[in-house]
Amino acid sequence: MAEHFDLIVRGGTLIDGTGAPRSAGDVAVKDGRIAALGEVAGTADREIDATGCIVAPGFIDVHTHYDAQVMWDRMLSISPWHGVTSVVVGNCGFGIAPTRAAHRELILRTLENVEGMSYDALLEGVGDDWGFESFPEYLDAVEERGTAINFAALLGHTPLRMFVMGEESTEREATEGEIAQMQAILREGLEAGAVGFATSKSPTHVGWAGRPVPSREASYEEIRALAEVLGDFDHGMMQATVGPGFFFEQFGEIAGATDSHVSWTALLGGMAGPGSHRGFLEASEKLLDQGLPVFPQVTCRPLNFEFQWSAPFPFESLPYFKPVSEADHAGKLRIYADDAFRAQFKEKAPGGITGRWEDTVIVDVPGEPDLAERPVCEVAEERGVHPVDLLLDFAISSDLAARFRMAIFNTVEEEVAELLTHPAVVLGLSDAGAHASQLCDACFSTHLLSHWTREKQVLTLEEAVRLLTSRSADVFGITDRGRLEVGLAADLAIFDPDRVACSSLQRVHDLPGGGDRLISEATGMRAVVVNGTVLRENDADVIDTAGALPGRVLRGGRAR
Repeated sequence: MAEHFDLIVRGGTLIDGTGAPRSAGDVAVKDGRIAALGEVAGTADREIDATGCIVAPGFIDVHTHYDAQVMWDRMLSISPWHGVTSVVVGNCGFGIAPTRAAHRELILRTLENVEGMSYDALLEGVGDDWGFESFPEYLDAVEERGTAINFAALLGHTPLRMFVMGEESTEREATEGEIAQMQAILREGLEAGAVGFATSKSPTHVGWAGRPVPSREASYEEIRALAEVLGDFDHGMMQATVGPGFFFEQFGEIAGATDSHVSWTALLGGMAGPGSHRGFLEASEKLLDQGLPVFPQVTCRPLNFEFQWSAPFPFESLPYFKPVSEADHAGKLRIYADDAFRAQFKEKAPGGITGRWEDTVIVDVPGEPDLAERPVCEVAEERGVHPVDLLLDFAISSDLAARFRMAIFNTVEEEVAELLTHPAVVLGLSDAGAHASQLCDACFSTHLLSHWTREKQVLTLEEAVRLLTSRSADVFGITDRGRLEVGLAADLAIFDPDRVACSSLQRVHDLPGGGDRLISEATGMRAVVVNGTVLRENDADVIDTAGALPGRVLRGGRAR
């Protein structure tokens, strides 16, 4: 008698995620796991016709910031639209657990500033009673609420430090006793299922009232002491955002001391000048040759930021912008009108932070619709003013509502191609869930498959799928998915290789309280399957979003 399955995906071309050549075949699913591959003769409760489509493991996004959004958006949109079936949160050391009730506003204000999140949307979305303080309680809360896709969490250094040190976490180094407390809390988090520890020393990470985020005030000795806790577990890695005194040498030391993976953010084209990525790739190769598993994260999209002068994130790492970060709305208007501030801005950054005002484009100036999508330098020349004066005049006249877009890094495609094809890298930095009104790279997977694979042919489909699946799983310690293999979780991304793509960005107002964000639609995704449940078909949800959802919390890198 023919075996009966829950689901059979028939007639597709299988790409298993390992980089191996594709093959024709079916995928049978039972009890949430892959039960058979190849020619499947059985019957099923449900079948999907994958003729003309690629059947791949569900995509894994290792660099997201859905830590807060998961509390009001169980679908974790927009990631599953683009074939993502598992996400990792807590990157750059940010998160909302552990957090004492007394520090909730500070944590949300930190996310507001450093991750470009609306404070009002955060406050309404998470509510007054979070229902958790500790990291284990947070994972339990996420699990109880349910998620559409799988959810893994790094324990972030910023909430950890604030939990132990309070407001002083943004002002000083920790004492030995405080470090011991943080180690104990991290150990508790890893026991509960954290997939690792994350931190940042990046000067761009400025928190509430213009203060550095707490992790930036940590000594290297503190970071190493916390990372060494990873060595006591059979799972766990470190994600780190680079900063002064915290780069290759330190990453190699930590990887060697803990026998753990380290993945750093981010290696971008042009980050230290044209061609600079090659030196960073060589340094990465040297560490790997020494047996030190340190992996740079790269992204397949240009790093574009849309911003308003109410939250000028791209500029906030500049020392003379500290008063701007500390100021309220009225204070920002006064600073932008100040001739001395403008003179300093022009002197210190005559071409903006990229050195080229040509890289900054007007998105929207209220009352002047004809300016949309025009370069700032072009409009400034027409009006006979300096680009700085043009930008700040628009900021003032619009009461900080004018919006601009800046291409910062990854703008030279030849450099991005070299990054994507280098064996040392891991694909990351979508920042899904963060900078919602400023950027949208949660569509990185469909962009990789359309632009870099189908159009540019920089990657084969097998190589692209490996980057999106097993490579991410291996680096971040996700052990029960990322491949088409009998016995592994039945997470599937089924797509038409001739049509798969992401749309241009659209601004919608669907955050709590009507807050705005940028989104990108997907096309060519035949189906998305999570733990054996069909979540989406033909680019639309096919599940009761208010009912039980198939995602699992990946404790220690796997569903229990």
